[in-house]
Formats: sequence, structure tokens, C-alpha cells
Amino acid sequence: MSYAEVFDAWKRDPEGFWMEQARAIEWERMPSRALFDDKAPMYEWFSDGLVNTCWNAVDRHVEAGYGDRVAIIHDSPVTHTKHAITYAELRDRIASLAGALKAKGVGKGDRVIIYMPMVPEALEAMLACARLGAIHSVVFGGFAAHELAVRIDDAKPKAIIAASCGIEPGRIVHYKPLLDGALAQARHKPDFCVIFQREQEVAKLEDGRDFDWHGFQYGVEPADCVPVEGNHPAYILYTSGTTGQPKGVVRPTGGHLVALNWTMKNIYNVDPGEVFWAASDVGWVVGHSYICYAPLIHGNTTIVFEGKPVGTPDAGTFWRVISEHKVRSFFTAPTAFRAIKREDPKGEYLKKYDLSGLRALYLAGERADPDTVNWAADMLGVPVIDHWWQTETGYAIAANPVGIEHLPVKVGSPSVAMPGYDVRILDEGGHPVPAGTLGAIAVKLPLPPGTLPTLWNAEERFRKAYLDHFPGYYETGDAGYVDEDGYLWIMARTDDVINVAGHRLSTGAMEEVLASHPDVAECAVIGMSDELKGQLPVGFVCLTKGVERPHDEIAKECVALVRDQIGPVAAFKHVAVVDRLPKTRSGKILRATMVKIADGAEVKVPATIDDPAILDEIRGALGGIGLARA
Repeated sequence: MSYAEVFDAWKRDPEGFWMEQARAIEWERMPSRALFDDKAPMYEWFSDGLVNTCWNAVDRHVEAGYGDRVAIIHDSPVTHTKHAITYAELRDRIASLAGALKAKGVGKGDRVIIYMPMVPEALEAMLACARLGAIHSVVFGGFAAHELAVRIDDAKPKAIIAASCGIEPGRIVHYKPLLDGALAQARHKPDFCVIFQREQEVAKLEDGRDFDWHGFQYGVEPADCVPVEGNHPAYILYTSGTTGQPKGVVRPTGGHLVALNWTMKNIYNVDPGEVFWAASDVGWVVGHSYICYAPLIHGNTTIVFEGKPVGTPDAGTFWRVISEHKVRSFFTAPTAFRAIKREDPKGEYLKKYDLSGLRALYLAGERADPDTVNWAADMLGVPVIDHWWQTETGYAIAANPVGIEHLPVKVGSPSVAMPGYDVRILDEGGHPVPAGTLGAIAVKLPLPPGTLPTLWNAEERFRKAYLDHFPGYYETGDAGYVDEDGYLWIMARTDDVINVAGHRLSTGAMEEVLASHPDVAECAVIGMSDELKGQLPVGFVCLTKGVERPHDEIAKECVALVRDQIGPVAAFKHVAVVDRLPKTRSGKILRATMVKIADGAEVKVPATIDDPAILDEIRGALGGIGLARA
């Protein structure tokens, strides 16, 4: 079937479509129907089914005779180690950890916070919770104590599973003191903590509260899988940038299994047994969906990579991993490729490795600018597939469904809506706009299986944040348009559509132009407040390694490019050359924080920022081009 036929089949009979996909999952009790709409607009999927995520991700493959297949490859250039775990070994390890948790009173519905680096034990902890019907919440390893405490108070975990440390290039990140600090601050106190001791740092354990990972499991009876209802939460994931009262996205078990399993072949075009690699972190949604759950549910080999795109040890580390482990499908963020391109613009490292097994590169997490996409395509010689989704959805809203039909690529677009997503472009009044017109991107309710049904303990906040602005729709918070061929174009967050003298302009479109400059490796455009025009765009550019031309000369060329390609209406006059941009640990540029700096507003340092010192560099750069505000 073609993409159009598959999409039309879903539109004609959404219930029938998703019930058919549900048959690929092993249920203890098959659901009576797909959609439960009695609480609309709080829709649920497969609610009366009984199922277990761990069984579907691990045990069923062993039972089917694939126990010797490699489930996880841990490749850790920061510790100079590599090892593989088969499905049979993984099942035994998970069952043992689950048995120990069960013996300490953890059961269905209890919460467990996981605070770990990129090690296989992080996936084992997630799946051990799923095995028991406990609800896990992974907090990015190394998060500040206060932010961890806020999440502890919101989730109220019975237990916390953590590592003694994380390892970054050139430094050890001490997790245990951060955990101790969080527990001292938190009002809620867990019953116990389990600490995975790494040889790079052995943490001090508190008597009565802390248990060593290995000793904790010694002599316990392995736990069986506990079936849970289809609408039972598999996990809570707090969205990055959370401040104050956290925003915990809830992931329902049944829809999560069905939808993720469908994506592995239809979007990522991998068959069971093949190697899939998502270069992200277990602390983010990509780590949940495509390092842990989807590959294992589908019977693939997944890679847990503990390193960076550059610096561990060089800009060729991604190529080594792809070549060495025979990766078929590779998924990462555009920011990773911009970092590689900046360090190795001619792809000298790539020439050292055989990447003939790689079928496609997938990019998501932020806008994939055409310059980065084209560079990656030229270097790798494989299709580069942009796709768009959110923490809230858990998988792609729009993509190129290569496993169904490889649609023509339009560089800069994540292609077309996936089955389940009825995407509309709306004006401020909630009315659909014509093709090619910029507007708010919304999805007509109900959202498909596996997407968030609500926020943890915050239904009113869920309604206000996502449903109230456009009744009958899920508001994505992104702005863009749909072209005459039905391709979606994501131009910016809604907040990043700026108003210059009455003209609504996309900062993303300006960034595309800046990124096309041959000396620019990475860029960001923000709108700063202006008394005359309302807002004025300001560009920040990072240069490719080795560029030694005068910065003011490059800035003038960038201004001329934007004025030539977007027009004088953009009022684009200011470009600052900077060494780096403020980002979250997952690589997203903190544009909203940059706007506050530009406007002279009070800035609360985001919990997710990679390096707070960069904010002072942004202030200095604004001063350097005469735009500093007190």
C-alpha cells in the first residue's frame, strides 16, 4: 500500500486501523475496542485491555526463540568499554531487579524515580518498573538537586534508583551528592534508594536508606510480569525547562506499545534483528521511545551510547559506532550534526569508516535547517529524513514513512502527517488558513494512541496548556504551514513568530538563510522588543572551525543575505558572532532565555541548560553590537 492508501485507511476507520495494529502486541486480555471517548476531550485508547510492556519488550522475544539475539549494545567511549546483552540475559537481569523491588514493597501504580547515565542498567530499571506495573519517571542524570527535589515531590516515588556518577569528557559528574541534596530538600521521602556503583566513583551509602545495586538483588526471587490495564501509566516524563510546578507528561501503556511498534517498520524501516541507534539520552523522550522501548518491543538491537558527537574522542565517533555495530537506521538531533560539521566540515573522519550498511539518517528535536540536511546527505550518501514530534506525543506527528513509501524529500520539511494525526493550521481565532499561510499547528482530537492523555496530577493544567485555546484541537505550540502537496513546514515555536511593524515573520525562516552562509556552522534568531516596530530580529551565528575572516565582515554578509532573501520587511540589521549558543543538555537552543537577556528582563537560569556561563557570553555579544540592556 502507498502512504496515501494507508493514511486514507486510517481516516476512514480509525478504530479498525488501530485495532489491527494492536494485534501485533501480545495482550493478556485483548481490548474490546480501540478508542474510549466517554470522557472527551480526555480520550483514552485500549483502556479495558490487559498487557505488560516488559513482556512485549523482552520476554516474548525469548519465548519466540530469539533469546540469543543481542538486545542492547553498550558503547561507552568515555569509559573505553563496549559490551552486548542478549534478550535472554536482559530478561534475567530485569526479572532479578524487579524481584528485589517487589520484595521491598514496590508494586502496580507505585512510582520509582530513575536518575542514571547512559548505561544498560538505566534501561533495566525502566523495564523492571514496567514488569511490576510500577510507574517510572526518569530524571536526566546530573540534574540539579533542586530540580530533582521538585520532581520527587510531584511524583512521590516509593523508591529512587540512581548511579554513583555520570561521566562527561574530562570530568566526573557526582550524582550521589546531588541525590542526597535533593532528598534533603524534598518534602516527600522515598522508602529506599538503590545505587548502581560505577568503578569511576564509589559513593557513600546511607545506612537503612541506600542499597547497593548488586547486593540489593542478591538471593531474591525473580519477578513475573504483572498485566496492567491499557490506560495504566507506563511512565511520567517531566518536560525540559520545567520550573516551579513541574509538567509531567503521562504515557499510557497500551497505546504506547501499539504506536511505537508500528513506527519501527513504517517510519524507520527496520526489521526485527537489525541494529537501530538513537543517539540521545534516557532522560529525554527520544531515549524513552527509541533507545529503550520501541526497538526492544519490535525485536531490534538498540545501542546505548555514552559519549558525545565530538570530543569522545573526535568528530568521527558517530561514524565508528555506525560502522562497528552495523547500524541500519540512525536517529539524532540536528545540533549533533552541526557540531560535527563545525569540527570536520569536509568529512575527513567519515572517510575512515565503512558506512555501507546505513540506510537512512533521521533528524528530530529541533528544526533541521536545509544546510545541515544537505551537508549530511552529501557526506553520508543516504536519505536524510527530518521528522517532527514532541515529548507530549512520544513519536512522530509528521515524517517520511520510508517503510511504507519513500516520499520525495523536501529539504526543510518533516514531510507529511502520520496516521492518527489530523494536522490543521489555524489562525488566532481557531479558523483553518489556506495552504502556504503561516499559522498555529494543531491536531484535531482525538490524538492517536500512545500520546499524552493528561498531565500527572494536573488535569486542569493539561486542559489549559493544550486544549482550551483551540477547542476540539490539541495545540502543539509550534507555528508553520502546509503546502499545496500536503507537506508540513515547521517554522518556529509559536512564541518565535515575531511581529515586526505588523508583519508576522518566522525566526526559523531567517535562521535558514543565515545557515546557508558558507562560514556559519550554527545560528539562532530571536525577536527583541522595540518601541517603534514592536519587535526586531537579532541573529547569533557560530562560525565553522578554521574561519579567520573579520567578524564584522561576516555579520554584514549575513544581514545582506536575510535582506535579500526575506526582504527589507524583516528589518534585519543585527548579527552577533559568538563561540556557542545556550542549549539544553538535549541540544535545544534556549531562544526564550536569549529573548529575556536581550530585553533586559530577569533571567532564571533554566534547569536544563548545558552551561550557564554561556548566558554571560550572550549578554557580552549583545553589548558588542550595541544592543545591551540593563
